[in-house]
Amino acid sequence: MTTVLTLALIPLAAAWAPIRASPLGRSSVVRHASGLSQDELKKMVGYKAVDDYVESGMLVGLGTGSTAAFAVERLGQLLKDGTLKDIKGIPTSVRTKEQAEELGIPLITLDEDSDIDVAIDGADDVDPDLNLVKGGGGALLREKMVEVCAKKFIVIVDESKLSKAGGLGPGFPIPVEITPFCAGHTQRLIGNLPSLAGCKPVLRLGSSSNNQPDGDEPAVTDNGNYIVDLFFDEPVKDAVKAASDLKNTVGVVDHGFFIGITTAVIIAGSDGISVKEAKKLTSEKLTPPSATRNSELGTRNSELGTRNSAGITTAVIIAGSDGISVKEAAGAGAKQAGAGPSIEKGKAEVELPRE
Repeated sequence: MTTVLTLALIPLAAAWAPIRASPLGRSSVVRHASGLSQDELKKMVGYKAVDDYVESGMLVGLGTGSTAAFAVERLGQLLKDGTLKDIKGIPTSVRTKEQAEELGIPLITLDEDSDIDVAIDGADDVDPDLNLVKGGGGALLREKMVEVCAKKFIVIVDESKLSKAGGLGPGFPIPVEITPFCAGHTQRLIGNLPSLAGCKPVLRLGSSSNNQPDGDEPAVTDNGNYIVDLFFDEPVKDAVKAASDLKNTVGVVDHGFFIGITTAVIIAGSDGISVKEAKKLTSEKLTPPSATRNSELGTRNSELGTRNSAGITTAVIIAGSDGISVKEAAGAGAKQAGAGPSIEKGKAEVELPRE
């Protein structure tokens, strides 16, 4: 049975010390991975995730990226040889969709069914509390839409993705998907957020599938949006606050912080494969309680409530049968003092022309 760690209570070095995992499902623990290439390590965790967490009849969220591609590959293999049956997948990008179709994996969308049994995906950075940075491959919006719907979210990485700074930010730039309309304006707004102090926002150029500038034009996501990558020298002090502030910024579609939705992380390293579970998850099958599952959905709904109640209106000018009336937002009177005609009880002495 996999050992459960409370990562927040132990030093970083100890938090990432490899844990020997007992065989689960169809795969066995790799005892010595020394000398393997990074792609070989990625293949190990991709295959293990499918072997251990996918069963016949499941709806599976299919991640995007070089590591997730091995999980999709394994799923296709087990479907083809009959080990798995009645599987459906929901891809998180166009390229994952194309790979799954080539492998004969039946696909649907969230519109058809959003009750996902398990989602498997890689990550660009993982902190000791299993919070993530994702979106290096440009699919962060679709990935998040799928993965917050999953009963279990299994993250697959090699040990290079584990945060060495003790928090998110320096290990991998935080991607933020923004609308193309006035992208420079939105980029400035993001750079001025206090919760992101110290970040350097850089518009991604060339291909959206990596954060290296390999072209002259803005990178375009599958959704037709741009990406701004936020570079940090120091860890983000409050990732939850930063995520909320980004989400509340008009022009931002979504961000690469994946907070509190991970069920377990499967890590391939020089000493073998280790499995780290999210806190308070103790069952061998890693079934999280409903209150824990989709915690980011709750955060997202809270953010929406804050945004809707924030109020940006200064005043409303209303034309009616009795003339024109002006309704000011609370506190707007002082701001507007001395500007325009005097207003009493929300009405201005202006007559409407009659027809």
